[in-house]
Amino acid sequence: MSILPRIEKVTRDATLCHFFLMFGYKVFSLYFPLFLIARGLSLPEVGYTYLLIYLPLAIFAPIVGFFSHKINSAILATIGILGYGIYALGMILIPPHQPWWRASLFYFWQVLLGISAAMFFASARAILISSSIASYDRAFGWFYTAPFYADALAPAVGALFIWKFDFIGVFIFSTILQIFTAIFCFSQLKKPTLKPLNKYFNFQKFQENYQKVFQEIKKPAILLPILISLSVLLLTGFYQAFFVLFLKDVLNWSQDLILIFGSVLSFLLLPISLWIINRVGKQESKKSIFEGSSITGIFSILFGLLLAFLNFSLILLIMLGKSAGTLMAGSGRSGLISQKLKDYPEEGGAIDTIFAPLGVALGALISGLLIGFLGYQLLFILGGILVISAAIIGKNLTRI
Repeated sequence: MSILPRIEKVTRDATLCHFFLMFGYKVFSLYFPLFLIARGLSLPEVGYTYLLIYLPLAIFAPIVGFFSHKINSAILATIGILGYGIYALGMILIPPHQPWWRASLFYFWQVLLGISAAMFFASARAILISSSIASYDRAFGWFYTAPFYADALAPAVGALFIWKFDFIGVFIFSTILQIFTAIFCFSQLKKPTLKPLNKYFNFQKFQENYQKVFQEIKKPAILLPILISLSVLLLTGFYQAFFVLFLKDVLNWSQDLILIFGSVLSFLLLPISLWIINRVGKQESKKSIFEGSSITGIFSILFGLLLAFLNFSLILLIMLGKSAGTLMAGSGRSGLISQKLKDYPEEGGAIDTIFAPLGVALGALISGLLIGFLGYQLLFILGGILVISAAIIGKNLTRI
C-alpha cells in the first residue's frame, strides 16, 4: 500500500496547473511587500494594494461561475493563467518615481491580477467539484499544497534572475512560464471536463441557482464552519501583508535570509502536507475546519507571545504549525462546499473562490489599519485569539 495519499487524474492535473501558475508568480511575489515599501508606499497602503488584488478576485468569481455555464471551465482557467503572464509584463512598465498616471497603471495591474485569479481559481474549483472524486477534502488538500511546492523552489529561481537580469528578467521569465502553463492547462483539463454547455442559461437561471445555493449554505451546520474558516483567512491576510516586513524591520533579517527561510519552510511543509491530506481524507470536513482553525490560532498566539525570543528555528517551527493548520482548515472548507453544492459546481466553485480572497483581502486591510497603533506583536496575538474563539464557539454551536 502506498504511503502517498490517493490522487485522481483530474486532481493531479489541476494541482500541476496550480503549481506552475504559482511558480511563475512566486518567482517575484515573495519580494512584493519589500518592492512596495521601496516604491514609497506606507504600511496601510501595502494593505490597500493587497485589497486591490483580492477584492476583484472575490467580486468576479460569480461572473466566472456564470460564464462557466456557457464556456468550458478549462478555457476560462487558461485565460486566467495568461492574465498572470500579462500582469508580469505590466509590472515592467512601472518604474520608480512614477508620475500619477503610472501610479494609476500600477493599481490597474493589481486589479487585472485579481480578475485573472478569479478566472483560474473559480474554474479550477468548478472542475474539481464536478468531477467524480472519492474525497473532496483530500482533492483540495492536494490542490492547496501546490503553492508549498512552488514556495520551495520559486524564490531561489527568482533571486537568480533578479541578480543576473534585474526585475525585468524575472518578469519576462514569469510570462514565458505562464504561457506554457496555459497550454498545459488547456490540453489536460479540457477533455475530462468537456460537458454540454447551456447556451440558454440566463441571468434569471443564474439568480435561481444562487437562491438554491444560499438556502443550503445558510444552514447553521454549514454556515458556522465556513465562517470559522473565514477567520483563518483573515489571519492569513495579516501574515500575507506584514510577515516579511516583520522579519525585515523588527528582526533585521536580510533579503537573503528571508529567501532561505521561505524555501526551508516550504520544503519542510511538503511531508507535513502529505500527512494532512491523508488525515482530512478520512474525517468529516467540519472536523478538519475546527482542528485546523484551532491549530492556526494557537501558533499565531505563540508567535506573538514569544516575540522577544524568536530566532530562525523557533519561527520556522511556529510557521510550520500555523501553515499546517491553515491547510487543514482550507481543505475542510472546500470539501464541505463541494459536498453540499455538488449539483451546482459552477456556483460552488465561485462561492469557494469568494471566501478565500475576501478573507485575505479584509485581513490585509484590517491589519493595515491596526498595525500602526497595535504593532506586530499584538496584531498576531489578537488574530490568533479571534480564530481560536471562533473555532470554540462554532464547535459548541454545531455540537461536533
